[in-house]
Amino acid sequence: MKIALLGYGKMGKTIAELAPPMGHEIVFHSSLDESKRIQNKELNEADLVIEFTSPASACQNVMQCLEAGYPIVSGTTGWFHQYKNEILKKVTDLDGSFFYASNFSIGVNIFFELNKKLAQLMESKPDYQCSIHEIHHVHKKDAPSGTAISLADQIIGNHSLYDQWTLPNQDTNNLAITIQSERIDEVPGTHSVFYRSNIDEIEIKHSAYNRNGFAQGALVAASFLLGKKGFWEMKDLLQ
Repeated sequence: MKIALLGYGKMGKTIAELAPPMGHEIVFHSSLDESKRIQNKELNEADLVIEFTSPASACQNVMQCLEAGYPIVSGTTGWFHQYKNEILKKVTDLDGSFFYASNFSIGVNIFFELNKKLAQLMESKPDYQCSIHEIHHVHKKDAPSGTAISLADQIIGNHSLYDQWTLPNQDTNNLAITIQSERIDEVPGTHSVFYRSNIDEIEIKHSAYNRNGFAQGALVAASFLLGKKGFWEMKDLLQ
């Protein structure tokens, strides 16, 4: 498969490194967020676009790729929850191909399933207050991370005592899940979900050792998307 990369930061470079051993060719990459680069004629050689840019440019990048007829895989976080309905309408109207994940790691997506199951188990335990803690490298532009927001949304969908997430030091009550974010050195990504009571604490945690798991997952998603129409997520890939 011939792949174009929009975004050539740490994730883009890791994808470019891992693509050839997995049988793929990178035919174009851009280190710029400017969506006008989508018009670059070099992109015409690509079978599919993988997008890891920034929250400020991701929506426009995805929209223009869909309009140009490119299947697109996006892993940029911090934007999709705001533009989801708009994007899905564009996919439907154009009969496009779009795959989105807040985290492409297979391990993280197994962690997601544990998170949902634990939320169901804890629903009948109102003495436990839920919170989320995430740590990433200092270069990450969005906070909370997209993965942390996904974890909170999963808990809200499976635990009737919670109806929103919030940041530390904001006015809140027991119906809110607090998400605390830290940015430390070159940490690839650590996410913890806590349930705390006056007598004990339950924690589930995922720690990434490097970016390879995210990059491999994005490439597997690209292979999965090619030849398909519509909107797809990691849960579709893992079924």
